[in-house]
Amino acid sequence: MRKAMARHILVKTEAEAQQLKQRLLNGEAFDVLARKHSTCPSGKKGGDLGEVRPGQMVRSIDQAIFKKPLREIHGPIKSQFGYHLLQVFYRE
Repeated sequence: MRKAMARHILVKTEAEAQQLKQRLLNGEAFDVLARKHSTCPSGKKGGDLGEVRPGQMVRSIDQAIFKKPLREIHGPIKSQFGYHLLQVFYRE
């Protein structure tokens, strides 16, 4: 079965996600921003989602994890929980 390792930052607004994405692109550390801003419990672990398999995440995030290029910052991606910034490290 396929699997991937990813991390994300979840925030309430698209504007906040855009601001954080710009900070990431300017070189700020993903894990530090996740701990400070993410509303997801994974934020305490720097946004680390660990290994995920297809179907474990909401559809929009699942598709990004298994189809978007590796090691790039993707998003904002909208879900029923808010707006996500996502980075995928590997896929098998």
